[in-house]
Amino acid sequence: MNESLLSRFGNNLQRVEKALSVLRQGKGIILVDDESRENEGDLIFPAETLTVPQMAMLIRECSGIVCLCLTEDKIKELNLPQMVPNNTCKYETAFTISIEAKEGVTTGVSAADRVTTILTAVKDDCKPEDLCHPGHVFPLCARTGGILVRRGHTEGTVDLMRLAGHKPTGVLCELTNVDGTMMKLPQIIEFAKKHDMTVVSIEDIFEYKQNM
Repeated sequence: MNESLLSRFGNNLQRVEKALSVLRQGKGIILVDDESRENEGDLIFPAETLTVPQMAMLIRECSGIVCLCLTEDKIKELNLPQMVPNNTCKYETAFTISIEAKEGVTTGVSAADRVTTILTAVKDDCKPEDLCHPGHVFPLCARTGGILVRRGHTEGTVDLMRLAGHKPTGVLCELTNVDGTMMKLPQIIEFAKKHDMTVVSIEDIFEYKQNM
C-alpha cells in the first residue's frame, strides 16, 4: 500500500479511528485494499442507517453492483445459498443469490427500493419469506474471523461496522471513473478530497485488530 498517498489521512491507527468516528455518525468512508490484490476502493456505509441519498451516491459514483455484507450467521438466518456451489472466483468473493424486499418496493432497482431491501434484510426479525429472489441487491458472506482470516473488502466492512458499534453489516460498491474503468489509489484519493471523505486500508484494519 502506498503510505505516502494515504498519509494525508493520518497513520494506520489514526485512519482506523477516523473511519470508525465517521461510521458512527452514519456516514460513508472509502476502504481500499493492497495494490497487489484488487487494488480498488469501495465506498461503504453502515447498512442499518442507509439513506436514499447515500444509495444514490453508490449507484452514481460506483460500479452499480451494490452489495450487502453479512455475517455467516445472518446468511444462515435468511437462508441465502451461495450464488454457485463451486466458487472459482480469483478472490473467492462469496456472493449469495440476490435479494429483493417482498414488500415496499416496485421494480426493486431504484435507490429507494434498494434501501428498502437492505433495511428489510438487516432487521433482527427478518425472515427468509420477507425476501424474494432474484433481486437488485447482492449479499456477500463475510468469513467468521473477519479480516484476520481473509483480507477482503467484505470482511473489512463487517469488522469496521462491528468496531463502530453498528450491527455487523455494511453496504459496499466499487468506485469507478467516469469512463467506466476502476479507480486506483491516486484517483481514489482525489475522490475522497472532493467529497470530504476519509480513506482506510485493509492493512490498517488488520494491524488494528492484531493489536487489540
